[in-house]
Amino acid sequence: MTAMHTLDTAPAFTPTPEYLARVKRLEDALNLRRPDRVPVAPLVVHYYPTRIRGISNREAMYDTEKTIAAWKAATIQHDWDVAVPLGSLRPARPLEILGLKQFKWPGGGLPDDQPFQWVEGEYMKAEEYDEMLADPNGFAVKKIWPRISSTLAPISGLAQMPAPPLLYLSNAYTLPVLLGEMVSAPPMLELLKKALALAEAHAREKALTIQYTQEMMNLGFPLPFAAVTYSAFDWVSDVLRGMRGSMLDMYRAPEKLLAAVEMFTPLTIGGSIQWAEQTGNKGVFIPMHRGAAGFMSDQQFARFYWPCFKALVVGLIEAGYTPIPLFEGDYTPRLEYLQELPPKKIYGHFDQVDRKKAKKLLGDTMCFWGNVPASLLCTGTPQQVKDDVKELIDIFGDNGGLIVDSTMGLPDESRPENVQALTEAVHEYGNY
Repeated sequence: MTAMHTLDTAPAFTPTPEYLARVKRLEDALNLRRPDRVPVAPLVVHYYPTRIRGISNREAMYDTEKTIAAWKAATIQHDWDVAVPLGSLRPARPLEILGLKQFKWPGGGLPDDQPFQWVEGEYMKAEEYDEMLADPNGFAVKKIWPRISSTLAPISGLAQMPAPPLLYLSNAYTLPVLLGEMVSAPPMLELLKKALALAEAHAREKALTIQYTQEMMNLGFPLPFAAVTYSAFDWVSDVLRGMRGSMLDMYRAPEKLLAAVEMFTPLTIGGSIQWAEQTGNKGVFIPMHRGAAGFMSDQQFARFYWPCFKALVVGLIEAGYTPIPLFEGDYTPRLEYLQELPPKKIYGHFDQVDRKKAKKLLGDTMCFWGNVPASLLCTGTPQQVKDDVKELIDIFGDNGGLIVDSTMGLPDESRPENVQALTEAVHEYGNY
């Protein structure tokens, strides 16, 4: 697990002893070796650090400086082995500028203290598979962009207009006239203004990201990941077809669904590698959705989900990166499949799973990350949290392949004393 220190404009970094100790602790867990102690590391953190400091969810998404200060304070307060990951909470201003419809957030369609929400929909219609497969880039511009972004709608209109051959715009007479005509239309002019606003917002957020990363590393805290990707089935299901659409497609149009999954598989690998290369961080976060028990049968998992997920994981590993899948939902019925993955190369973060069966089947394959119940952190006592951490250590701690966290990362409503109990428990029970 390499911290993010090669972003352009980032100053040189000299690792501190504390930083090196935490990185080694995490790498030992990945390689199923006994570290000096069990790491404690929240993989996903949304509003907990800001909430306990009286910052509203809206303010947390619109004021990145306040949010970063809260992340820093929480990381130090609870002595985690990683800093709060950057992808945990997206800044709202770029979402607002783009007029994105796949998100609702506090201040963007939701009350100030509501958490952000993903808005599923059939952004690609069932009858549009052939069009998308024949020309994915054109389809994205003409159909998907205007459906998910009100700001980008004018690009769709421009793309569908008959345009002169670009070579016709290769002289000093035609280029300023025709190009000027295209960009001076009121919708395009407004788009260009918003593109400038987006560029400015992105540059500001990037500068804050670099500053936060460098500061946390200097304090001794690595970041677990920077890049995020989906399995190809989740990309089609979450982003394009929605759950209802993709579930129906498994019965009504299975071959077209499989063709789309096959097309997206190399994109999920290559895109995340490019993102990771830009940051210098080897960890790649993979939130998992439809593959859990309850979404599809074992036979459907074997046909539609497992091949693309395995290809993603293996592709990242072969390129020198570390997959961090978050197995959301119940993955007990899928454990036999996970045995096929390369050993000692994956941080497997589990939500719901039979712990003892996971240890039996995956104890020689992947590091177990998780899975103290969210209910304990929100409504339990510190002792109940400690007891559950002790059970985790008793099951997984013999070979060192364990990182302690809650089920889906840190719940927003966690009690600070229970969050602190996670750290206290690993210090009490997890030393080797």
